[in-house]
Amino acid sequence: MAAAVTKLGGADGSSLHSEESVRRSEESRLASEESRMKSSGPVGSWESELTSIQHSLKFVLKLKEEFVCPICRGVVLNPQQNSCGHIYCFHCLQGLLESSSPSSPVCPVDGAVITPAEVFQDNCCKREISSLEVFCTNSPQCTSVITLHHLQEHLRSCQYEQLQCTNPGCRAVLQRRYLQEHLTSGCAHRMEPCPHCRQLLRLSLIQDHVQSLCPDVEVDCPNSCYQKVPRHKLTEHGELCPEVLIDCSYKRFGCSVQDKRGEVKLHEDAAVNHHMLLVLRSNTNLEQQVGVLQEEALLRQQEVQTDSLLLAGLQKKIRPLLQQSSCHEHIVSTAQRTLSRQEDVLSTVQLDVQQVSRGLPGLEELEQLRKSLDAVMQEVSTAEALREHLGSLEENLRRHSGILDLHASQLSHNKQRLQELEATSYDGKLIWKIQDFRKRKEAEAKGQPPCLSSMPFHTGRCGYKMAIKAYLNGDGEGRGTHLSLYVVLMPGDFDALLPWPFRQTVSLSILDQSGAGNHRSLSFRPDPTSKSFQQPATESASNVAVGFSCFISLTKLEAPQSAAYVKDDTLFVKVKVDMAGLDYL
Repeated sequence: MAAAVTKLGGADGSSLHSEESVRRSEESRLASEESRMKSSGPVGSWESELTSIQHSLKFVLKLKEEFVCPICRGVVLNPQQNSCGHIYCFHCLQGLLESSSPSSPVCPVDGAVITPAEVFQDNCCKREISSLEVFCTNSPQCTSVITLHHLQEHLRSCQYEQLQCTNPGCRAVLQRRYLQEHLTSGCAHRMEPCPHCRQLLRLSLIQDHVQSLCPDVEVDCPNSCYQKVPRHKLTEHGELCPEVLIDCSYKRFGCSVQDKRGEVKLHEDAAVNHHMLLVLRSNTNLEQQVGVLQEEALLRQQEVQTDSLLLAGLQKKIRPLLQQSSCHEHIVSTAQRTLSRQEDVLSTVQLDVQQVSRGLPGLEELEQLRKSLDAVMQEVSTAEALREHLGSLEENLRRHSGILDLHASQLSHNKQRLQELEATSYDGKLIWKIQDFRKRKEAEAKGQPPCLSSMPFHTGRCGYKMAIKAYLNGDGEGRGTHLSLYVVLMPGDFDALLPWPFRQTVSLSILDQSGAGNHRSLSFRPDPTSKSFQQPATESASNVAVGFSCFISLTKLEAPQSAAYVKDDTLFVKVKVDMAGLDYL
C-alpha cells in the first residue's frame, strides 16, 4: 500500500517525503516492539547460573532437536518462541536483535522475519527442559543424576566441585572434599597461633616471628650471664643482671669503682671502712659549707641592715626631690600659661608694628612694645630652662626608684634564707607555728591551698629528713570535722647510709597555750611493710604521708574546756621522733 502511494505521488515533489515518513514510522514501531519483548522475558536465576556451562552439559537421554537453540546450539535456557514456531534462548535472541537492524532480524533456521511483538515466552517448553535429567558436571568422579533445574543447587554442595582456597595469598584449587583439610592443615598461608604467645599469624611468618619478635620466647641474656629470659623481660632483667656494668653506690661520695653488678656488691661489702671515710669526709665538707653559709648569712644580714639604712637615707633624699618636682611642675604650668598670654600679646604687637611700618604715628608705643617683647622672650627662656631641670629631676627619681626596688628584693631574699637556716632542726624535734589559723582554714575549705607543710627537720646531722603536713579543715574521713596531722619522709643526703625501713616511733602534739600543759598527743609506730617508710626515691618529692586524719575534732580544737590550742589565731604543732636505737655516723 505504501508502494502504491509512492508511485501515485511521483509526479509532484511530495512522494519522497511520504516514503521517508512511512519508513521512520515502521522503524519506530519495530523498535518499540523489540523493547517490549526484552522487558517481558527476564532470565530466571538458575538459568542465568547455567549460561556458562550450557554447552558442556551431559544429558541422560539424548537432547531433542526442538530443545536445541538454533543460535548457540546449546540447550535452550528461558525459551522464547517466534511466530515461525522455533524457540531460542532469551539471551541469544536478545543478542541477535541488538546486532541486527530493527527491520531485518530473521530466524537462522528458515529465514522468517522475527517480529519482537510476536515473540513470547514458552513456559510449557521451559517446564519440560527444567525437568530433563543431566549428569553432574564433575562426572565421572561424581555419579549423581539431577534435573536441570536443580543442577546448580547440587553443585553448591558437590564434593567433587573444584574450589579455590580462601586463605589470602593461596592460589590452590581443590575439590570440595579436600578443601577443609587443606584450610586447616595443608595450606602454607593459613593462620596458626604462635606456640609461645598464642598470637594468630600466617604459618609462613611464624618462624620469623619466633626468632625475632615473639615477646614470650626465652632468649639468651645479651650480657652473657648464661640465663634465658623471656624477650619482653630483657629490660627488667637488665636491672638485676649480675653481668651489667654499674657504678658503686658511693660514687657521689667519691668512690670511682665500676664493675659488674655482682663484683660491685662484693666491693661494697668489703670496702665499708673506706666508704665510711668517704662519707665522713663529705660530711665534714658539708659542715664546713654550713659554717660558710652561716657566716654568709651574717654578712647578708649586715648588708641588709646597711641597705636598710641606705634605703632610709634615699627615701629622705627623694622626699624633697618629689616636693621640688611638684613645685617645678607648678612653675612650668604657670610659665606655660604666661607664655600663652605673651603669645597673644606678641600677636597684638606684630599688628601694631605693621601699622607703624605704614607710617602711622606712635613711635613711643613701638619702643614700649619692643621692651615688652624682650621681656616675653626672657620669660620663655626661663620656662625652657625650668622644663630641662624638671626632666633631669624625673630621671634622678627613676634611677633612685630602681635602686630602691633592687635593695628591697635583696632584703627579702636574705630574710628568707636566714629564716630557713634558723628553723632547721637536727634533734628529731620540731615545733611548728601556724599563724592566721582561721583564714587558712577557710581557704583550705574552699580547696586552696589543699594542705600546709612545715620546714624540714632531721633526726641528726646525717639522719632522716622529715616534715609535718597539716589539713586545717581535715582530710579523708576527717574532712570538714577534724584537724588532720601527718608526717612524711623526704629524700635526704645520707639516705644510703641509714637503715631502712624507718622504724622509730613518732609523736604528734598540739600544744596548750593556756599554761595548764594540757597538750594533746598521739603516737604511731611505723609499719615496716608500708612503702611510706621505705627509702624515698631520689626522683620523687617525698613518700606518702602517714598520720592521723581525725587527730582532734574542730569543735574541741577551737573551743576546748580546759586548754587553749588556738590563741591569737595561732596554733602550735609539735613532732618528736624517738631517737632510741639510732646510731649516728
